[in-house]
Amino acid sequence: MNLLVRAADGVALHAEVTGSGRTALLFVHGWLGSGRWWDAQRDAFAADFTVVQVDLAGHGASGGERASWSVEAWAGDLEAVASRVDADRLVLIGHSMSGANVVVACPRIARVQKVVLVDTLKNLDQPMSLEQARPMLDLYRKDFTHGVLNVLPRYLYAPQTPPEVIARLNAEFLRVPGERAATLLEPLYHCDLQQAARAVKVPVRAINSDQQPTALEANRRWFADYDFELLHGVGHYPMLERPAAFNEALRRVLAT
Repeated sequence: MNLLVRAADGVALHAEVTGSGRTALLFVHGWLGSGRWWDAQRDAFAADFTVVQVDLAGHGASGGERASWSVEAWAGDLEAVASRVDADRLVLIGHSMSGANVVVACPRIARVQKVVLVDTLKNLDQPMSLEQARPMLDLYRKDFTHGVLNVLPRYLYAPQTPPEVIARLNAEFLRVPGERAATLLEPLYHCDLQQAARAVKVPVRAINSDQQPTALEANRRWFADYDFELLHGVGHYPMLERPAAFNEALRRVLAT
């Protein structure tokens, strides 16, 4: 079922709802993605849960015009979508950039019982600052194609990442002009992630690639209840690269 919701600023938001379980899983994609990134999870979990695949504003089938882009606004979008979901309990699942979005949204939504982070917010002692991110954002604005094809792969993909996944992601990224791509990523570096983490009182569980380390003790200083699972031999998109292994990890996380 397609769900159409209006954000607080009037932007049209699109989500797809499948299943009818009393616990809803709200899957939120990362930068330049869409709810389609979670199709394998919909197929695996809709028999037991209500599955909600959200298109963030500026992405997928949601509206693309907003006066000011911010993590706060995206968190408000998730709050608006959640208000229309018929379920007793909610789990917010955020990948990459949307780790920040679900963490900020969590305290606003009373029914949230758990947050699941997918390969994101791995060390809250050392969040990337806007100053650190600016050279990358400038590159996207200057030559996004070069950035996508020649710079990003060293950070996003593992040697075992399937070539068809890389080809799919490259094609999706390059549909977006570089200026727009940078504009949609920059809000992450304006967000006070440590303060946002402090406000989350429900359990936070992460499913991370082993490509970069996860700072367990650092994150436990900021989240009230944090733990993580590692997936080996995957890059930054485990739900696309090894969906069966990711789904097994997610089932374990949901059961704890």
